[in-house]
Amino acid sequence: MIPADEILSELKNRGVKKAAIQLPEGLKRHAPKLCSLLSKNGIEVIISGDPCWGACDLALDAAEDAEVLVHVGHTPVSPEENVIYIPFRQDIDLSILKAAEELKRFETVSVTTTIQHAHQTEEMAKALRALGVNAVVGSGYERTPMPGQVLGCTYAAARNADADANLFVGTGVFHAIGVSLATGKPTFALDPYADGILQEVSADRLLRKRFIQIEKAKQAKNFGILLSSKSGQKRAELAKRLASLHENAVVILIREISEMQLRNLGFDAYVNTACPRLALDDQSRFPVPLLSPAEFEIALGLREWEDYEIDEIV
Repeated sequence: MIPADEILSELKNRGVKKAAIQLPEGLKRHAPKLCSLLSKNGIEVIISGDPCWGACDLALDAAEDAEVLVHVGHTPVSPEENVIYIPFRQDIDLSILKAAEELKRFETVSVTTTIQHAHQTEEMAKALRALGVNAVVGSGYERTPMPGQVLGCTYAAARNADADANLFVGTGVFHAIGVSLATGKPTFALDPYADGILQEVSADRLLRKRFIQIEKAKQAKNFGILLSSKSGQKRAELAKRLASLHENAVVILIREISEMQLRNLGFDAYVNTACPRLALDDQSRFPVPLLSPAEFEIALGLREWEDYEIDEIV
């Protein structure tokens, strides 16, 4: 459930009478109950119905007719006025960390996770130490202020830990693979909702897929450089620099990147400066190669494959 009482308390403390509410995809179904609670307490509500994948995607248009925007689910990634951030927190059963006891063979192990569990990173590290694992937690960063917190676009906390190995606690392996690429250290994933099975992750399969896309892109006669209009993804200087690297590259300002949009635009290949996850995790949805900035440089012969690096927004 979303922290409705926390939202109400925050709005009352500020004396807000009209608020715009933005919920991530997994929490939108709770909008009716939240609206009912706020309305009963004299607060007029506007709900943003557009897709939302993070705090990089603020519904600033919905906030134009309100006193504040309440963004639920994430911590800030860029400074914005009149935005209230209400993180979504989920406690995990720390007993599942027993599966990570084998990591005591490493001198130090960093603990990373996503925002819903980031309030527990220090507890996780303490539980691991009780098992004999020398766990450390990297400090936060501007886009990831919680200790040990990582995003699909930022792995600073993992690097800040400077450990010999990494443990990512959370669902899926995408973030764990990102931690692996960002640090170059052995990385393990522990899904708290999958019977606590410890899994060592490897970026090899992902890199093989990326190599194929880079090779395809070498045949492209033109490139569309995708520049996001979203508040926390707009990397205008990077897009401009990348466009200067090829005579037939042009910057495309875009909000939602979809298969249909890229097909209609008709470029032979695209370079993504928006959410880094699009190129790495969603390539199968797109009709032509969608490269990261570093991959574009490799395709043009300006960077060696050995110098591959994961795209991050810093």
